[in-house]
Amino acid sequence: MARFRYSLQSILDIKKKMETQAKQEFSAAKNALDDEEERLTALKDRKGYYETESEELRKGPLDFLAMEVNRRSLLVMDDFIDTQDKEVKRAEKNLERARTALTNVMMERKTHETLREKAFENFLQEENRAESKMVDELTSYTYGQKKAEKA
Repeated sequence: MARFRYSLQSILDIKKKMETQAKQEFSAAKNALDDEEERLTALKDRKGYYETESEELRKGPLDFLAMEVNRRSLLVMDDFIDTQDKEVKRAEKNLERARTALTNVMMERKTHETLREKAFENFLQEENRAESKMVDELTSYTYGQKKAEKA
């Protein structure tokens, strides 16, 4: 029996490597998004602390200096949160780009694998035809030999 050799195997191998690379890029983009979201959560928690401190300052004896520092801290935290929101959105766009690239590469790889499977099926059909032909020839030869012996 002949050995199956897919003529586009090198392209399929490259597509698999590209898929692995795209998965790594997607993973890195996901990790970056997670980091940015963690920073945003930390900033919001810190702002919550300043808001709680502001409530405490209003309940106790009035310390205008501490209240002003707290007010400025809240304003600074709002700026930090706005900036971090932009970073999160940028990381989300990067993740979406990586997801799209991964999807495209996976589709290309699956297409090449489907082509390989069809080529293998064709190869098996050709091998079966060749084997059937050989069996028919062998049967004809054997039948002819038996007829020749009887005559």
